[in-house]
Amino acid sequence: MTEYKKVFDEISEVSGGKGVVLVAVSKFHPYEMVEEAYREGARIFGENRVQEMREKFPPKGERPEGMKVYLIGQLQRNKVKKALEWADRIESVDSIPLIDKIEESCEALGIDMEILLEFNSSGEAQKSGFSSEDDLMQAAEHAAGCSHLIVKGIMTIGPLGSDEEKNRRAFKRTKDLYDKLAVIYPSFSVLSMGMSGDWRTALECGSDEVRIGTAIFGERA
Repeated sequence: MTEYKKVFDEISEVSGGKGVVLVAVSKFHPYEMVEEAYREGARIFGENRVQEMREKFPPKGERPEGMKVYLIGQLQRNKVKKALEWADRIESVDSIPLIDKIEESCEALGIDMEILLEFNSSGEAQKSGFSSEDDLMQAAEHAAGCSHLIVKGIMTIGPLGSDEEKNRRAFKRTKDLYDKLAVIYPSFSVLSMGMSGDWRTALECGSDEVRIGTAIFGERA
């Protein structure tokens, strides 16, 4: 049994029914568990690795009605084409060269692609993402000028560990940047912050999309 409905109901209650999007992070779990979560109401699933996403999920157009798959892990430029063929959104765009590669590959495939820009809100060296406000603003401007990219907003991962105040500072910083960019770019509508251990804090700071894995599917093998 997955815990999708339980988690969804809890998020709805905490958010006051504001329609927070729940991405069910299915990495390292079999497709049978994805199907179970789908039967419980899940429609959006998150995967970290391009190869696993392609091996696990049916291609676009062959999935159950309403099922979408978002790539939430770091994307290498040599895997962009394979990612675009399977993913409905790339939520981890962390460099201008990657933006250019996605645009180039979208042009070749004749498609448009939704993306989120990843912001390194904690400043931790081991994390990917744009590390400064200036870098993020420059990336947003660059991506907005691409014909095949739909820049939906920002994604961040909270600091390592379980320090609520550190999480809160990182999430508030990201929300402030999101608000600045949303005034400039009308396509902005997604602020993706919060995972199994910190989603409550993320919602308090303005997140409207959370990425939950362990609380739904259990510990990964």
